Amino acid sequence: MSTPHQTKPTESEMEILQILWEKGDCTVRDVHEILEKSKEAGYTTTLKLMQIMHEKGLVSRDTSSKTHIYRALVNQQKTQQQLVSKMIDNVFNGSAARLVMQALGNHSASKDEIDSIKKYLDELSKK
Repeated sequence: MSTPHQTKPTESEMEILQILWEKGDCTVRDVHEILEKSKEAGYTTTLKLMQIMHEKGLVSRDTSSKTHIYRALVNQQKTQQQLVSKMIDNVFNGSAARLVMQALGNHSASKDEIDSIKKYLDELSKK
């Protein structure tokens, strides 16, 4: 049995969720202006996507004022965990180590990030 909150966001929906998680409550215009900085996006496309996300239960919409305000309904950490788990299973044959090695091989991590990863691994090995 699936609830709306278990709906897997599409790539475009994830971009919008990232904005809502970072900025908090936003209008469609707020989200659209941020999206436009990184890609070609039509206002009506952004509006339609956010309406679909509302129907899916990914965002709430406050219609009490003339300008509708949207808020993410899904938890950022839970959503990221679900997507990573699915990726580990589907792309890396269930191997979290392969995912981590691929991620670190493709993206340069800062010294602080590497130190955080080492600390996390140390804590995991103590369990």
